[in-house]
Amino acid sequence: MAGKFEVYEDAGGKYRFRLKAGNGEIVATGQGYASKDAAHKGVDAVRRAADGATVVDVAKAAA
Repeated sequence: MAGKFEVYEDAGGKYRFRLKAGNGEIVATGQGYASKDAAHKGVDAVRRAADGATVVDVAKAAA
């Protein structure tokens, strides 16, 4: 089963999104948005940014 984005209103009245894997595990969450529409736009922005994104390991520089 494919993953899915869920948009919801939190206890403080902000709209957020979470990405759930096919097994139901939450694998990512978004910041709080003032409106449901803004949260949906946040989902779209994540989809665009993730398309073709690479993985980069960032190691701490030795002191």
